[in-house]
Amino acid sequence: MIEVAAGLVFRQGKLLIAQRRAKDHLGGLWEFPGGKREPGESFADCLARELREELSIEVRVLECVFSVTHTYPEKTVFLQFHRCAWLKHEPQPIGCQAFAWIEPKNISQYEFPPADAQLLDQLKAQTDWWQTK
Repeated sequence: MIEVAAGLVFRQGKLLIAQRRAKDHLGGLWEFPGGKREPGESFADCLARELREELSIEVRVLECVFSVTHTYPEKTVFLQFHRCAWLKHEPQPIGCQAFAWIEPKNISQYEFPPADAQLLDQLKAQTDWWQTK
């Protein structure tokens, strides 16, 4: 099983999403940025590291808001999603094809992996998550 930390990075009522590179697993789909957890690394530390490496941003990792285990034909992933507050640096598409800051009303316009379906429903309902704390 692959353990993944993913971030719900909010800034000024918008959520940061990233588009997976075409050559990657689930290429072209949009996701909540993050990555694979290294042995001995906490999910929060993993997430902060991955966001620095993949988007060149600094965040404050907040609470875990959702976790899910999802089995794809080729692998099983355990995803832990943390709400994050953006601190500094504008995102750069270093480890992704593209990124976007989206508003709640636009979330349905993007195609996400099947593992994110329940979280997407919560994001549509939990509008208080979109407010930076």
